Amino acid sequence: MYDFPLTGAQKSHLRSLGQTLAPALKVGKGGLTPAFFTELQKHLRTHELVKLRFLGAEREERAALCTQIADEGRCVCVGAVGHTALFYRQHPEPSERRVDLP
Repeated sequence: MYDFPLTGAQKSHLRSLGQTLAPALKVGKGGLTPAFFTELQKHLRTHELVKLRFLGAEREERAALCTQIADEGRCVCVGAVGHTALFYRQHPEPSERRVDLP
């Protein structure tokens, strides 16, 4: 599991940044495929903050999917509301970071 501790204020800041984002990826009936995780890694490397949209998944299933995405995608689930979820992973190079945490 990716362990990157975030404070409540940092999560709140990331959620506020996520309000303006359009969903970059969609999880459909095909579920979590290797191609999905490849795209997720690409988006996390480029943008650090990624918004996902779940299509046709029930509430309990969405919670399980968020946990699985965070584990296998090596990122942190910042928040999930309804059919959308927000994931964050800080870029290892400080000069390449796009998101400034408070």
